[in-house]
Order: sequence, then structure tokens, then C-alpha cells
Amino acid sequence: MPPLNNSIKLSVTYPIFLIGFMGCGKTTMGRKIANKSGIPFIDLDHQIVEASGMSISNYFEIHGEEGFRNLESQLLKSIPVDHAGIISTGGGVPCFHNNMDWMNENGMTIYLKLAPKALLKRLSGKEGAGRPLLQGKNTEEMLDFITLKLEEREVFYNKAKLILDVHEINPTLVLDLLSIKLQSK
Repeated sequence: MPPLNNSIKLSVTYPIFLIGFMGCGKTTMGRKIANKSGIPFIDLDHQIVEASGMSISNYFEIHGEEGFRNLESQLLKSIPVDHAGIISTGGGVPCFHNNMDWMNENGMTIYLKLAPKALLKRLSGKEGAGRPLLQGKNTEEMLDFITLKLEEREVFYNKAKLILDVHEINPTLVLDLLSIKLQSK
């Protein structure tokens, strides 16, 4: 399906949450969708860095995963739900503190889906650097981790209102599909 046009204005008054495993392109795709749609972009990981005054790796190291997930959920739920925004979430956000249900109740959720080997390819390079859950793992261990963690998380990811295989999809097509989905509501 060819793109409908280069710039699509979405008529939404609520957040659009991009979810999926680390490395699937939530931030990159989110920025591009925001630029093409004219809707503000929020990177939840960036919000965590700003709120905590430290990198995610450092926060994770000092406060552990539980502390990190608590802050992550608190910041997610502080996002105004009466304003449009493209929100890039962390890969684990949907899996903790009923966040997935909260996002579905307060906005549109889009699961950017990629297969484990495609994720490994992206995370083996600079994309994977600084990711606390991947530290100290070789390629085989990373693939095993991604495969197992993705299986656990897909229970939550598959609750998304729109699921897109993003292996070869561009932001304009995502906007086109999102526009069609919103019109059918």
C-alpha cells in the first residue's frame, strides 16, 4: 500500500503509546511519526533521565529493577491523557504495575513487533550499548535472553490496539494505518 501523503494530521486528543521490545524502534519511529503528524513527542526513557538526574543504567544499578519500574510507572501515569502526544515507552513498561491496562484505557497503544533475530541484530551494535538487562551477555546469551523475555512480554504487548510488524515499515505507513484505525473507531 503506497503512502497516502507525506504529512498526515491526526485528529486525536489523547496519547498514542508506542510499545515493544528494546531495539524495535519506538523512539526512532516515534520521532518520525511526531514530525509527520505535528503531534508532540515524549520519550519516557528521557523523562526518567531528566527526573532522576542520572542515566538509566546508573538508576538501575543504584535502585534496582523494582525501583526503576516504580519510577517508570509513576512518570508514565503523570502524562496528561487529555492531550495528543506520541509516547515512546521503555520495553518493560507494559509488563508492570497494570501499565498496559492504563495505557489502553487512556490512549491508543501500538505494538511495534520484531522477531528475536532482528532485535538481536539491532541490539548487538550501538543500539544495545548501555542497556542494563543486556550487560555482560555474549551474542548467544543475548539471543536466548531476547527470545525468553519477548515470550514473557508478548502477553502484555499483544493487548495493544494496533500491532505492526515493523521489520520493513516506515513512519508514513504507520501514520496511514493509524489514521485508518482511528477512523474506524
